[in-house]
Amino acid sequence: MQIGVVGLGRMGANISRRLMRAGHSCVVWDANPATVQDLGKEGATGAGSLADVVAGLSGKPRAVWVMLPAGRITEQTVEQLGNLLTAGDIIIDGGNTMYKDDVRRAKALKQKGIRYVDCGTSGGVWGLQRGYCLMIGGETEAVQHLDPIFSTLAPGIGSIERTPHREGHDPRAEQGYIHAGPPGAGHFVKMIHNGIEYGMMQALAEGFDILRNRASDKLPADERFDLKMADIAEVWRRGSVVSSWLLDLTAEAMAKDPALSSFSGNVEDSGEGRWTIEAAIEEAVPAEVLASALFTRFRSRQEHTFAEKVLSAMRFGFGGHVEPPKA
Repeated sequence: MQIGVVGLGRMGANISRRLMRAGHSCVVWDANPATVQDLGKEGATGAGSLADVVAGLSGKPRAVWVMLPAGRITEQTVEQLGNLLTAGDIIIDGGNTMYKDDVRRAKALKQKGIRYVDCGTSGGVWGLQRGYCLMIGGETEAVQHLDPIFSTLAPGIGSIERTPHREGHDPRAEQGYIHAGPPGAGHFVKMIHNGIEYGMMQALAEGFDILRNRASDKLPADERFDLKMADIAEVWRRGSVVSSWLLDLTAEAMAKDPALSSFSGNVEDSGEGRWTIEAAIEEAVPAEVLASALFTRFRSRQEHTFAEKVLSAMRFGFGGHVEPPKA
């Protein structure tokens, strides 16, 4: 199958590679000509502009996968493609767009007869080898037309044990991709996925912090333990209830550098965690863990805040508690 790919960053380039390795044809474009040239050497058809991407696609319907950061650049790209493509063609947004933007775009493009598909894409830099978990929103006919693309990008059943009693359920889920619903549903599911990811990561991080600080000289001598973080991470990978890919990545990082000295601890967020909390508020659903994980990321970017100065002032006021000296 032929498809256009716009945006050749870490994920966009590897999506193109995975598709080409399976025999699909990719017409690719990126603002950086060097990345276009690199993929051209691997078999892609390079384009010099969005118009060139569309012109390079033969047959109908034409399909273009947009893999760009959420926000203005994706908005502008989808709008430009909407002016270049014609009725029946399909635009796929594989980035981390806010699902409400998907709903709006789909309505606008439908007036031109252009179909819009949103695809939450999980897999990061490992997707080329492992495949991508895909959560898809859009009209059924458009999603079915793109099935050869989605099935190629998805990881497949692999070595994961099959879940009992799945008879009658969508078989695509076992392959690593689902049609979640109408436009916006795919990115909504991915958004919640990322919110959960924040919580899981925070739980692991806090757990290891507690383990590491068990050697503190503030504890009774016979209750101090000098625990080996790398070994604990490794043993938990094997048969433990908390085993996961996130733990795999943690174990690898700690094996290289148990103190994680190359990291500052300043943790960014890409937006989906915030949107997850907004959705929880709209639905009146308690989400204490996810909200706390998000706010902890905000906290990681600051030195001691004014709020903490207020806390210190109150503690001094009611109990005479003096702040510890600066290290």
